Amino acid sequence: MTRLSRTADRIATGSRTLARRLAARVAAWCARGRRHDLTGWRAALGIVARCALLLVGAYLLARIVRALPALMWLLTTGWTIAAWRAGRPATEAPAEAPGEGAPPPDREAVHALLLEAMGDADAVHLRTVLAHLQQKGHGEGWTVGDLRARLEALHIPVHAKVKAPGSKSPTRGVRRADLAPSPAAAEEASTAPSTAA
Repeated sequence: MTRLSRTADRIATGSRTLARRLAARVAAWCARGRRHDLTGWRAALGIVARCALLLVGAYLLARIVRALPALMWLLTTGWTIAAWRAGRPATEAPAEAPGEGAPPPDREAVHALLLEAMGDADAVHLRTVLAHLQQKGHGEGWTVGDLRARLEALHIPVHAKVKAPGSKSPTRGVRRADLAPSPAAAEEASTAPSTAA
């Protein structure tokens, strides 16, 4: 692969990553407009207002670029630089990608973290888990999608609609019932009394 094709590949990968992040942030911002103290169509008015605001903003930006075409150079340069940074290969980001000799995340430690974030409830939303994780100084820069991918890699089921205490609308989360101990932990628990005897 030539240097030019590697550069183009990195920018393309970064552009996809940026577009996904931007879409996720816009969707989350619009979703936060939902009123939980209202029901029916009135509860969704905030979402509609935010979507309308985005459309007006996009229209105004298009008008400004049409009036000042040279502005497109600035926007393109900014996007390319951001895409270059977002498209950094895993080998250049040791903080995000563990080395080849590093052990995989401990499933039991993840279970403990999820149960800690859950408290006495039967379920917890992924955004709550992510906030809990970031309070402990981990997962900086992660999105809910990043957390979901890591949980699914550990074979921890993530459900699309989970109702958790303190929230009126269901969203992606983990249920306590799915956090059964692993076979290794169950085997250790069953052999513990026999070794003590």
